[in-house]
Amino acid sequence: MGIDMSERARRELYRTMVRIRAFENAAEVASQGGVSAYGQEASGAVRVRGPLHLSTGQEAVPAGVCAHLTAADYLTSTHRGHGHTLAKGADLPRMMCELFGKASGFNGGKGGSMHIADFSVGMLGANGVVAAGLPIAVGAAHAQKLLKKQAITVCFFGDGAINRGPFLESLNWARVYRLPVLFVCEDNRWSATTASAPMTGGEGASARATALGIEATPVDGNDVEAVYAAAERLIREIRAGEGPRLLHALTYRVKGHVSVDPAAYRDPAELAAALETDPIARARAQLLQSGVAVETIDEIENHAHAEVEAALATAAAAPWPDPAAAYTDVQTTGAGQWT
Repeated sequence: MGIDMSERARRELYRTMVRIRAFENAAEVASQGGVSAYGQEASGAVRVRGPLHLSTGQEAVPAGVCAHLTAADYLTSTHRGHGHTLAKGADLPRMMCELFGKASGFNGGKGGSMHIADFSVGMLGANGVVAAGLPIAVGAAHAQKLLKKQAITVCFFGDGAINRGPFLESLNWARVYRLPVLFVCEDNRWSATTASAPMTGGEGASARATALGIEATPVDGNDVEAVYAAAERLIREIRAGEGPRLLHALTYRVKGHVSVDPAAYRDPAELAAALETDPIARARAQLLQSGVAVETIDEIENHAHAEVEAALATAAAAPWPDPAAAYTDVQTTGAGQWT
C-alpha cells in the first residue's frame, strides 16, 4: 500500500512490532519452561505462573494506532494486552517482572499478565473480563471531556467482545455524549476456542457501530502502514471534537487462546494461510521497498531480541514481594461491621 510516510516513521513502527513479537515469544517460553528462540536459557523452569494470552501476529494494530498517542492519552486493553502496553510506552523490563510475579513489576507482581497497568504512560490496564475495558474507556473519555482536556482515550477489544452487553452500552454512551474515544476492534477471528463468525449475527463490529451513528473504518490489520494511516485520520477527527470513531482491524491470532493451548481445534490450512500475511514480514518488505538497508533492519531486530533477553535476566533475578504485601492494595469491606 503506497502511503506517504517518512523512513523514520516506518522504522519506528517496525521497532515497535519486533519488540512486541520478541516479548511475546520470550514470555511464551517462560510460561512453559525451556529455551527461547533467542537462546535465553530457562533451565526447564516455568518462570511465569499461569497461561498467557499472546498477541503474536497482531502487532501491526497496536503499533499503528499507538504511534499517534501521547502519554496524556488514555488506553484500555484486554486479556491479550502485552502488545498494547508496550506500544503505549510501558517499560519492558518492568512488564517482564510483572509476568514473573516479582516485586519490581508494575503492580508489585500482583497483577500478572492480564492486569498490567502503567498510569505514567496512560495505560489504564489490561482486563481479564471480555468487554470490560469498553465502559472503563468510556468513563475515562467522559472525564477527559468534562475536564476539557485535549487528550483522548483508545479502547482495544476483540471481536468476541461485540457480542457482550458492554459493547452496545459503551458505544451508545460515547455517541450520545460525543466522547473523545477511539474504539479499536482487533478482529482476530477467534473467541477463545470458537470461531467468531458463526456466533455473530449481521456484519460485525463495523455494522453495529454504524447503526449507532459512529463512523467505522475497516482496515487490513496486518498492514501496519494501513493501520497507521487510518488511525491518524480517525484520531485527528476525535481530537477536533467530532466524537467517537471505530477502527475495525482485521487480523489473525496465530497462537492458541493461551500459551499452553496447541489450538488443535483450528484448521491447519487456515493457520498456514494466515502466516502468509504475517505483519512483521510485510513491514520488513515495506522497509526494503522504501530503501532501508538490510543491515539497518537487522539491527532493529537484534536490538529488540537483546532487550528482551536482558529483561528476562532482570526478571529472573528480581526479588519476590514481601509476604506482608499480600495485605496491601486490598479493598476494605468495613472491618466486619456488616456481620
